[in-house]
Amino acid sequence: MQEMLDRIKELENKLQEIEGLLNISQKKQKILELEDKMQDKEFWNDQDNAKVVSQEAADLKEEVDELGDLNKEVIELLDITNQSIESDDESLKKDIDIKLGKLNQRFEKLEFKTLLSGQYDRNSAILAIHAGTGGTDAQDWTEMLERMYLRFCENKKFKVNILDRQTGNEAGIKSVIFEIQGSHAYGYLKSEAGVHRLVRISPFDAEKMRHTSFALAEVLPILEEVEDLELKEEDLDIDTFKSSGHGGQSVNTTDSAVRIRHKPTGISVSCQNERSQLRNKETAFKILKSRLKQYQETEQEEERKKLRGEFSEAVWGNQARSYVLHPYKLVKDHRTEYETQDVEDILDGKLDKFVEAYLKHIL
Repeated sequence: MQEMLDRIKELENKLQEIEGLLNISQKKQKILELEDKMQDKEFWNDQDNAKVVSQEAADLKEEVDELGDLNKEVIELLDITNQSIESDDESLKKDIDIKLGKLNQRFEKLEFKTLLSGQYDRNSAILAIHAGTGGTDAQDWTEMLERMYLRFCENKKFKVNILDRQTGNEAGIKSVIFEIQGSHAYGYLKSEAGVHRLVRISPFDAEKMRHTSFALAEVLPILEEVEDLELKEEDLDIDTFKSSGHGGQSVNTTDSAVRIRHKPTGISVSCQNERSQLRNKETAFKILKSRLKQYQETEQEEERKKLRGEFSEAVWGNQARSYVLHPYKLVKDHRTEYETQDVEDILDGKLDKFVEAYLKHIL
């Protein structure tokens, strides 16, 4: 029993440490401020803002409640173990051990949240994937990555909206842009930014030769309000064109798709998922503001080129992660050195270990 008592006390100490790392006292105060704001009789007049505020309050409350529940369970288990310190009851020891194991699993999930402490980690995200070097194989690889991220988002219960999708001439896709809504979506997905390299026997090669393909992933936080960012009309080129791909009967019949280019930086954004030109324009502006804000905060010119879209060379030497399907199976992240042979699981969206390794790497 003494060993179990020591383990529980260790959890109790960890809990206090996590409470400080997660700034729980500040979050409790923030909840009170948000709840006070939600009591305003004009709060729901702005539906979009109301959804953002209420979701933030719900996410914070869930986090605070989870820590409170854990604290309560640890104290209860500590009391039971203290009272049974002299007991030789094997069934009681087994019961305490099972409860301790479950608490440990919940602690691991909570500890992971301490890694999601970046400025925009709580935000929803924009994920764009672009085919690079490799022709049809690269476009097929881009579609494989699309499926991988959709599975990942499904597992995390994130809501995904396709904003723009360009299909390949023969197979796969040339590019796709998602809006991913959910608590900490950007924090979870920022590890995926960079070039992804695939090595496999090409299904498009009659001679069954090994091919290397590349795709580029871009991840941006969605910034609902960018108060210090002013967009001047003379700095913008706004074009409309007919949609292609998703959209049902209205596709290719109206100029509902929108492309906005910010002339001073060269950053360009397009959106064509909605049937309404107005909604596509609103979404394009939201993405543009997020890109511009990140552009302003980025000092290195190479990173700025990525945000402008100039750094689109998804080629050998630039890869963040490699996926090898032949002659052996391996997925390796070249930034963190984390690797696994469970290629099928990774391509099925089980990316948590890569995400965790990256978040620890950038601390």
